[in-house]
Amino acid sequence: MATLLRKIGLIRLHNRDTEDPKHHHNHRGGGQQSASLRGKGGAKSGGHKQQQQQQHPGGAGDSSPGPGKGKGKRAAELAPRDKPPQPAGAAGAAGAGGPRERAAGARAGPGPAVAAAAAAGSLVPAARQQHCTQVRSRRLMKELQDIARLSDRFISVELVDESLFDWNVKLHQVDKDSVLWQDMKETNTEFILLNLTFPDNFPFSPPFMRVLSPRLENGYVLDGGAICMELLTPRGWSSAYTVEAVMRQFAASLVKGQGRICRKAGKSKKSFSRKEAEATFKSLVKTHEKYGWVTPPVSDG
Repeated sequence: MATLLRKIGLIRLHNRDTEDPKHHHNHRGGGQQSASLRGKGGAKSGGHKQQQQQQHPGGAGDSSPGPGKGKGKRAAELAPRDKPPQPAGAAGAAGAGGPRERAAGARAGPGPAVAAAAAAGSLVPAARQQHCTQVRSRRLMKELQDIARLSDRFISVELVDESLFDWNVKLHQVDKDSVLWQDMKETNTEFILLNLTFPDNFPFSPPFMRVLSPRLENGYVLDGGAICMELLTPRGWSSAYTVEAVMRQFAASLVKGQGRICRKAGKSKKSFSRKEAEATFKSLVKTHEKYGWVTPPVSDG
């Protein structure tokens, strides 16, 4: 039995020594190759993990952003809010190249948006002027209708060259106890003729009123036929005043100021001029704005 066992052992040793050395080499190479593959796989896996850690500093398994990422995201969200929005035209102009490009753009003139805004701005005064014209026309039409319905024929109106804004007004009556009324009777003067021109912003500004004929003295009628009345100035005017009310006030002022028809030879034939009346009126307005409007004493009528 012992001899049999020894033979078996010798046979195994012989078989081991006589095996193909390439088999042992391939076996060792396969192990080395397997180990090499495992090393490469581990290196690749490690590099991938390192890349993930660089992209997500908060950790590979942690889905919440890290401290650095949270601050960066918060700053990115706040940046557009802190910076005011810039118009598209301004942004395009700011980024439209260097100084030469910007100079060329300046020479080319404003863009379509700027031109459109300027055109819209120019339409505002035109619309305002049209509105003022409509207000003035409606008011004057109503004034004409009211004057036509007067029962005492105190005044009458004629349009100058068919213009609604230029009137010749005839004052037919003054106080019959006044010296002016006596002058009118003695000189066969049927009326006192006045001219009224209405500005664009009437009734919010007063008309310009002057005497045309006859030539008057005193009665607050000055050179050129200008009339010294506070209510005819921008300071004393009210949009509630009507033409009829203004004419009645003027008739009272003529009597109060002891107005008379001029009968002096030569001077009575000289007519009033608009240019002289305008210059006189501007001068008296400036004087009264400086010193105020003083009510005449009772002794002056």
